Amino acid sequence: MSALATYERKFREVDDRLLHLKGLILVRALLEERGASEAELRKHSDEITRVRTRLAELIERSGGLLSTPLAS
Repeated sequence: MSALATYERKFREVDDRLLHLKGLILVRALLEERGASEAELRKHSDEITRVRTRLAELIERSGGLLSTPLAS
């Protein structure tokens, strides 16, 4: 696999997980606004924490690939 293909795959994976995280955060805010139970809010908060951790691990495992511009 070429360096560009690897970069694009990793970037897409990070982008997908980031979008998932944003969705969870927005849904949690809506649930809170609409008076959801503490148990339901806690469930969403736990999932947000889990997704954040997975996202951080993914970025860390990229070994800087996602923070280094590709050589032209």
